[in-house]
Amino acid sequence: MKNVVVGVDIGGTNTVFGIVDKEGKVLAEGHLTTTDYPVVENFVRALASGINKMLGGQKDVALAGVGIGAPDANFHRGTIEHAPNLAWKGIVPLADLMKKELNVPVVLTNDANAAAMGEMVFGGAKNMKDFVVLTLGTGLGSGIVVDGKMVYGHTGFAGEVGHMTIVPGGRECGCGRLGCFEAYASATGLVKTVSHLLSEMRDESVLRDIPPSKLTAKQISEAAAKKDPVAVKAMEYTAEMLGYGIVNTIVFTSPEAIFLFGGLAQAGEMLFKPVREYLEKNNYVLFRDTVKILPSGISESNGAVLGAAALILNELS
Repeated sequence: MKNVVVGVDIGGTNTVFGIVDKEGKVLAEGHLTTTDYPVVENFVRALASGINKMLGGQKDVALAGVGIGAPDANFHRGTIEHAPNLAWKGIVPLADLMKKELNVPVVLTNDANAAAMGEMVFGGAKNMKDFVVLTLGTGLGSGIVVDGKMVYGHTGFAGEVGHMTIVPGGRECGCGRLGCFEAYASATGLVKTVSHLLSEMRDESVLRDIPPSKLTAKQISEAAAKKDPVAVKAMEYTAEMLGYGIVNTIVFTSPEAIFLFGGLAQAGEMLFKPVREYLEKNNYVLFRDTVKILPSGISESNGAVLGAAALILNELS
């Protein structure tokens, strides 16, 4: 009998889950529409049913535990707390609810911490003890590992570098505060930058033909690859702001590497090259040439499931 774990990634719209072995092979995957379950107990029952059905399709496997990545998740308490993008309000004891359904250990953390754990167990940080993962999607998440351990802090919510203030009184962030790192160095931030530049610049741009509500980071990075002047300037500004936030992150953790993961990181060297140049010029002298800026070593297609699986594998080891 082979022991396996299940990794679960809960998003505001969709939930993805998969059976993973200790080598990081995803044996099977399933999904639920999160928004179909406004009552959390119904969601947990549907998720447990999906997991059991998936396990039933495998030969000679035994479930050892479940790892879950979710918005606003508290590792210490196994709870999702006041998540604005989920229908389940207040403090939700998700880990306990899943344990009752499946009768195995369940560990819960936020999606960025899960991504960092996945990087450490299965990805580019396998031999590192000090690194940071920045997830550059709609928002900007971060998972911080110091001395081989995930940083959770006193509250369980440590490491929210996306909500460092980098422009006092600047753009409004989704959290309601002004000038957060996330408001500039995320897919949402890139779109906001383009909207601003389109009103300031007179250059021709294919981005002018796209309604603001339909504009995406992918379209912008594709336009930048074709040397569209507005898109190029927007990418340069985003990389500068990302570099600024990274410099601030480096001084308090001294990581060996910072991994960039998520949709915005798919822009490749258009983003990585100027970020590295910014670091070379602006990093504090003690940290010059000590930090690598790297793409994630985990495929984005199953990165969330692998990260959540790594979370429980780490606890069981």
